[in-house]
Amino acid sequence: MGKILLSFDTEEFDVPREHGVAISLEEGMRVSVAGTNRILDVLRRHHVKATFFCTGNFAEHAPEVMQRIMDEGHEVACHGVDHWQPKETDVARSKEIVERVTGRTVYGYRQPRMFPVDEKEIARVGYLYNSSLHPAFIPGRYMHLNEPRTPFYQGEVLQIPASVTPWFRLPVFWLACHHYPQWLYRKLCLWTLRHDGQFVIYFHPWEFVDLGAHPEWKIPYIIRHHTGTGMEQRLDALIKAFKQQQSLFVTYTEFVNSR
Repeated sequence: MGKILLSFDTEEFDVPREHGVAISLEEGMRVSVAGTNRILDVLRRHHVKATFFCTGNFAEHAPEVMQRIMDEGHEVACHGVDHWQPKETDVARSKEIVERVTGRTVYGYRQPRMFPVDEKEIARVGYLYNSSLHPAFIPGRYMHLNEPRTPFYQGEVLQIPASVTPWFRLPVFWLACHHYPQWLYRKLCLWTLRHDGQFVIYFHPWEFVDLGAHPEWKIPYIIRHHTGTGMEQRLDALIKAFKQQQSLFVTYTEFVNSR
């Protein structure tokens, strides 16, 4: 039985900043809160668990959503403090903030935008796992052909890379879900799951908001395509495909403990 590690990078929406458009924290939070609640609705319909990697900004400005995440059985992990301006101190500050807001111990970390992170600091702060690696064949940020493509230990910390296909390391992350024909996307996901025994996937709350309805944000087509209802339908179909294979949805900490 394969294990599905479904996760969501739960940050304040800041994509317009990448395209020269200023957006306030308040507006970014409104988008991400709406998207997170839509994600939670989908997960509740299917009775599956996921891990929400939350920034300190999101945790402090949306405590009611954080509570809903926990009340519905999902795991909360860390995703830095300010998504737009990551700092070296965020590895520790993120844990401090999220644990204060939730009242729970946090065991995992993912660096904003999958940027490199200080592994010694990850271990020092006390995280059990780090999921900040996307070992895909994509020139630029995600070009990590010499890194392992399946979970591995670095010291006492389990590294949990985002899944890529066994051959050619094709990406099957959030952007692929928006653009691949859905029959092909699900086929690649299931192939990777059968080959590896687990499938690690991540999305963002803002994908579940219709970005095409906001031309003022100047979001490129490659990002806004199939956002909103289209993304809800795609996540719904993906979960159904995994469940038809008798796959087990687990949180990241449950996966670590199972090893």
